[in-house]
Amino acid sequence: PDEHQKHAALQEFAQRWADYPLVMDQWFNIQASSPLPGGLERVQELMTHPAFNIRNPNKVRSLIGAFANNNLVNFHRKDGAGYRFLADRVIELNLMNPQIASRLVTPLTRWRKFDPARQEMMKAELARILEQDKLSPDVYEVVSKALAA
Repeated sequence: PDEHQKHAALQEFAQRWADYPLVMDQWFNIQASSPLPGGLERVQELMTHPAFNIRNPNKVRSLIGAFANNNLVNFHRKDGAGYRFLADRVIELNLMNPQIASRLVTPLTRWRKFDPARQEMMKAELARILEQDKLSPDVYEVVSKALAA
């Protein structure tokens, strides 16, 4: 299907199932996990969708978590934008929900598995998280261990 048909089908689905949070979680997950070009931009756009709420852990996992864990092509872009995006969300969630923030950061802690350029970008984002004021003990523990090892 062309881009217009895909967009129309996704919108129609969202309208039909808007009152079913678990179905909408899957709707977010499928789009966030898609390796098609523009994945990061799509996730950023979906964060403004009425069904998404950054304070809802299920929505965070289904959109941001799915992107960082399942969308290897777009998360590991050569420009590091996926890493910056995830670090920004971890920083944002740190004060709201430290538990989800500490779980969300996990993909960055796997920096050793990647090429040197990506390793440096991932470590830089971990260091940026660590520099934040009022960093929760949950996030501090995960990030400091990842950088220390």
